[in-house]
Amino acid sequence: MANATPVRVRFCPSPTGNPHVGLVRTALFNWAFARHHQGTLVFRIEDTDAARDSEESYNQLLDSMKWLGFDWDEGPEIGGPHAPYRQSQRMDLYKEVADKLLAGGYAYPCYCTTEELDARREAARKAGKPSGYDGTCRSLTEEQKAAYEAEGRSSIIRFRMPDEPITFTDLVRGELTFTPDNVPDYGIVRANGAPLYTLVNPVDDALMDITHVLRGEDLLSSTPRQIALYKALIELGYAKYIPAFGHLPYVMGEGNKKLSKRDPQASLNLYRERGFLPEGLLNYLALLGWSFSADRDIFSVAELVEKFDIADVNANPARFDLKKAEAINADHIRQLDLPSFIAACEPWLTAPHATWAPEDFDRAAWEAIAPHAQTRLTVLSDITANVDFLFRKEPVEDEASWTKAMKGDPVALLTTARAKLLDADWSSPESLKNAVLAAGEEHGLKLGKAQAPVRVAVTGRTVGLPLFESLEILGKERTLARIDAALAKLAA
Repeated sequence: MANATPVRVRFCPSPTGNPHVGLVRTALFNWAFARHHQGTLVFRIEDTDAARDSEESYNQLLDSMKWLGFDWDEGPEIGGPHAPYRQSQRMDLYKEVADKLLAGGYAYPCYCTTEELDARREAARKAGKPSGYDGTCRSLTEEQKAAYEAEGRSSIIRFRMPDEPITFTDLVRGELTFTPDNVPDYGIVRANGAPLYTLVNPVDDALMDITHVLRGEDLLSSTPRQIALYKALIELGYAKYIPAFGHLPYVMGEGNKKLSKRDPQASLNLYRERGFLPEGLLNYLALLGWSFSADRDIFSVAELVEKFDIADVNANPARFDLKKAEAINADHIRQLDLPSFIAACEPWLTAPHATWAPEDFDRAAWEAIAPHAQTRLTVLSDITANVDFLFRKEPVEDEASWTKAMKGDPVALLTTARAKLLDADWSSPESLKNAVLAAGEEHGLKLGKAQAPVRVAVTGRTVGLPLFESLEILGKERTLARIDAALAKLAA
């Protein structure tokens, strides 16, 4: 491994299903590492599984990378010196390498059937021995191979692991040693000739001069295999060095289980649809195994790049905490300048999110209420329910809110509040507040209790944006009309 070589890392997802947050965290750490070292990020698509890969998922991957703000130096759409960057277009290359590994004795054909392998594994388990491949076909003579082929047996290709321990220094976990009984010979090509991940991934890394492999902890057990394969690739002239490996901690979900693709909170699309800012989501994901400093959790992507060091990644599993993710996103929303906040909310003020007719949307009213909304949103999609009272002809009907707010003698209170608001100065939220405060005092109620029926009558909800600023923007005529409608409903 050449530490003097410029940093080259890769992000190589499979186009299967929707991108998930664990995948994004891996992409983020690779991207931040490359940018911190002024290195190269190679974006590569591992699409050799024809049964599971789809063009739709491939396009989603590209779209997600762009939405998150990740740029890449080589890969789809921009090409590069090691093209193509989709494994499905590199099959001839994998066959060439597999043939060379066979010819050089680094690999061998294995004729064991699935049933034979299962039986031997079970016997090994019962005997308390390692249940990996037992090397049956490791030293077959040409006559034995011919005999198996005459029986009609097909063969896979297995890589021949060395008989001595493999030790390497993990960038996150320190020095690790794997003994031969824990890393048996493994398959690299299926019986139908299709190359396996165990071959194509390190071959591509070697040919693309990848210097650092930063990936999930779930792939740690395959690292000694890849190191042995790298040594063979160096001897065959395909690799220049063995890259440095760093294995990122698991992201845990509920109940101390690894967050899986099937967990609802794992989907990147969920956060995008709810209106997480890319900056907010990336800030939170960076904290899953890494920290900016002991006393600071909120930082920009630029600050992350400046500070990121793979040596600071913690090896312990990181727990995904949705509430903390939302709190961090809320901080990033508050940090936007007002024009950026207004623009970011736009998608949630139009179809299919808007609950009002397009012609009823009032841009001046939206821009007036925006500063009051910005400090209260957790995610951008919250904006729809917070401002719908401005654009709907009638407030939303929420019976639970109505029942909660209309206690005591709401008719008397609303009647008094209407009279006070009628005479108030509608250019001043303070004047509107004093009107409702005075109405409450006449009925022995503090402001909190007095404003609750007014809020529900006007907005339809018990909680929302600052009430008196909202009334000022809604206007005197519409506010009084809604109080009248609430009084009519109470009378009925």
